[in-house]
Amino acid sequence: MAGALPVGEPAPEDGLLPDSAAAGATDRAFGVYVHVPFCRVRCGYCDFNTYTADELRGARRTDYAGQAIEELEASARVLDASGVPARPAATVFFGGGTPTMLPADDLVAMLDAVRRTHGIAAGAEVTTEANPDSVDAAYLARLREGGFTRVSFGMQSAVPHVLATLERTHDPANVPRVVRWAREAGLDVSLDLIYGTPGESLGDWERSLDTVIAESPDHVSAYALIVEAGTKLARQIRRGEVGEVSDDTQADMYELAEERLSAAGYAWYEVSNWATDAAHRSRHNLGYWRGDDWWGVGPGAHSHVGGVRWWNVKHPAAYGERIARGVSPAAAREVLDDHARETERVLLRSRIAEGIRVDSLAAAGRREVAGLIADELVDAKAALAGELVLTVRGRLLADAVVRRITDA
Repeated sequence: MAGALPVGEPAPEDGLLPDSAAAGATDRAFGVYVHVPFCRVRCGYCDFNTYTADELRGARRTDYAGQAIEELEASARVLDASGVPARPAATVFFGGGTPTMLPADDLVAMLDAVRRTHGIAAGAEVTTEANPDSVDAAYLARLREGGFTRVSFGMQSAVPHVLATLERTHDPANVPRVVRWAREAGLDVSLDLIYGTPGESLGDWERSLDTVIAESPDHVSAYALIVEAGTKLARQIRRGEVGEVSDDTQADMYELAEERLSAAGYAWYEVSNWATDAAHRSRHNLGYWRGDDWWGVGPGAHSHVGGVRWWNVKHPAAYGERIARGVSPAAAREVLDDHARETERVLLRSRIAEGIRVDSLAAAGRREVAGLIADELVDAKAALAGELVLTVRGRLLADAVVRRITDA
């Protein structure tokens, strides 16, 4: 199970938001995230809020769709009572965990609830994550019939010993099959990779990239492995059972991903994401990076509306108990002050290809940009034209750039 939730102020049981949440809402897109917290096994690197069957203790997977639907119904009432204008969902994203551990009909029923409570905008992007071993052709066809437009497969690697270190249990040979089935169903396809696993060589990473490119997905995510405290992998590294991967090695892997994916026709648009064209970028994730509004459904899910952020209780049993009592499942919340909102704006918007206008920064931040140009961390031509765009785009670099600007 994941680590502790953030510390915030108590969230009201009625879930109502402060008046400030409604300000400017019509200028922001609205999305829905549905967290499905179930996994067949716990991967050694995972710090997400997920639960295997023997960790549920008082919760049942069969109850989950109904509970999520009740939260969706409450969400529409809360936003209305808080004076936040109604907006149809521009994007819906089912994440986890492994959403496809639930029956396809459960996912469709939850999507129908989004449609009924908030509405779904014309041309909306509707995604679910999936383990390559958790779906078949009929399952994917049912998702498409029910309104899903996109599936994101957690491939992670094409190399068996890398998957073994990550404790991923799927068969790499299933990836081509599920991609084909998704295509036949009419779904867009994203493949997700992780690089920097202990014991993974540059050649291993190249093999995974080549395997992805051969499948011609619409979208590719490549995330640097972060070893989170408290995970099994962190304990293995501490005991010397597996070695750590250096930042330099991860940087080399990132540069190789950029080289190979760009050569194959994929355009970078966010620190860890590439797409065949603008139409196939993950619009849901772009909503996070642009500071839009979203309601997060489910145990441990985070939400954000107009500078108000809240997070639900973690355990499915505690979540179900609150839903049954008709009170908000929110554990706590925070109302971001101006400084926090500006820091997040720089942190998030500087990760994406459209960048952030230098003339929108505070004076100290604008001065810091000159140093970033001198250090060749941002592109001078773009910066001088008024936009900050990261050109060496790894996660560690992005974090360093943001610290220099926001701490100036």
